[in-house]
Amino acid sequence: MLTKRNLYVFVFAVSVVGLFVVQYQYLRVGLGLARAQFSEKMDGARANIGKELSEFNSLTYTIGNTIRKDTSEVKIGLDSLQKASRFYLNDYISYQLGVSGIDAPFTYSLFTRDSTEYFGSAKQHLRGEDMLTYPIKIEGYLPELLQKEVILELGFQDLNKYFLGQLKGLTIPSLIFLVAIILVVIWVLRSFYWQSSLITTTNDFINNLTHELKTPVFSIGLASKILEEDVTEAKKPVVELIRRETERLKGHIDKVLELSSLESGRKLMQFTELDFRPVLLKLCEDFALLAKHENVDFGYQLQEGPFSLRAEKFHLENVIGNLLENAKKYSDDPVVRLEAYKQKGRLHISVSDNGQGISKEDRKKIFQKYYRVKNGNVHKVKGHGLGLSYVQKIVRMHRGKITVDSKLGEGTTFVVSLKLTNNG
Repeated sequence: MLTKRNLYVFVFAVSVVGLFVVQYQYLRVGLGLARAQFSEKMDGARANIGKELSEFNSLTYTIGNTIRKDTSEVKIGLDSLQKASRFYLNDYISYQLGVSGIDAPFTYSLFTRDSTEYFGSAKQHLRGEDMLTYPIKIEGYLPELLQKEVILELGFQDLNKYFLGQLKGLTIPSLIFLVAIILVVIWVLRSFYWQSSLITTTNDFINNLTHELKTPVFSIGLASKILEEDVTEAKKPVVELIRRETERLKGHIDKVLELSSLESGRKLMQFTELDFRPVLLKLCEDFALLAKHENVDFGYQLQEGPFSLRAEKFHLENVIGNLLENAKKYSDDPVVRLEAYKQKGRLHISVSDNGQGISKEDRKKIFQKYYRVKNGNVHKVKGHGLGLSYVQKIVRMHRGKITVDSKLGEGTTFVVSLKLTNNG
């Protein structure tokens, strides 16, 4: 069975091979187009060469004397005449190819239909499968002079190298970019796996640490209960403080463990069909009871009818509890309002407060793990910056969304939106 890591590596390997195959196919197409373009240019060059060599001029006159080995009208020897003819013809062919846009190295041979070769290029002219040859039938002066059909054949060898040279403006940059993409992806994957390993190690450390902390916290809680039985009235507030802070510490430890297990994927969500309205009503009633003792002005309004959801009851309760707890923290005289209503097939739960508000810059970061809004250079309210990160993660796992609207000095409103399974 493929692991997530092996799957990524497999997809990357297939993608790289695919890119090389596509690049190779593009190169084949490019070489085919280059050959077609080369042949088209050669047609023009052959026409020009054939036309020029069909006329009587200094070049054809020199070639005719060389073929007939006639030096009576020139003041040089036969060897020199042959060298001059070879040089002039080579220079002329090179010029005509250049005019047609061809600068590939070539060879040539001048011969008749009966395979009598008169002379050729300095480099031996070969024929074979790896040679591309272009015959040019010479008309006019030379055939009439020799009373034979004369053919000039041009040959090109290793044209693939020439065509690749023509395409290097495309192939080399594309290969460079392909190699760059591969290196970047390898670096990203290495960074991702390193970071993943680091997160796993960190989560394991946090789990071990928090589990170790739970034992002394439990012992402190048990000891405070024993002390409470025989403590004097004067010292009862101290014992109450110990118990309250112990419970608070236990809550923080449980929250860290819960978030860590969710991130590592060790704890799966158990979704069930439920009517969330009774659950939400109980949460509001319990919070209203606590609000009376903490001087919090709390009010709530729940729309009638069932709130049918497919949800994980425990975690969704924690989401609303976290939002209510946050709402009462950030004001000297807290005013908290909760409203739940159905709209367009979704359940919307809004929690509002009259706190200090959140700046636009901080609103982009409040759902990040460990991030906390600062009040100047200090954190006015104690915490670890885990609450909203946990809230967002749970809401997303329910395929919902959470939005925040806030103005500095006026308060903040969080809205959780969840899809209803039954609009009625």
